[in-house]
Amino acid sequence: MTEISSSQVEWSNRLKEAFGPTVELEDEDGTTSVYDLTAEFVVGDQSYAVLLRVDDDSDEYDILKIITSAEGNLELVTIDDDEEWENIAELYDELTFPQDNDI
Repeated sequence: MTEISSSQVEWSNRLKEAFGPTVELEDEDGTTSVYDLTAEFVVGDQSYAVLLRVDDDSDEYDILKIITSAEGNLELVTIDDDEEWENIAELYDELTFPQDNDI
């Protein structure tokens, strides 16, 4: 993935419109967890969702890709490419915790 900047981001709310402010996800073991849909954004032609687990006191978030299935349904999938995940996580941090240049 090439270098991306906050100027390339378009905020979105497709998941919230479709599912509301929370989503339930099932992991590989069949365990279901509830997540707050914290943010959604688009970079280029790819959409991403930022999720925060409801029953976890941690402030660590998960970032997943938003894709449209062949049937036209919105789905969340893991970002398998480490470089892409790192770039998107850094971008989200930049968007939510901007650096103060006066420090």
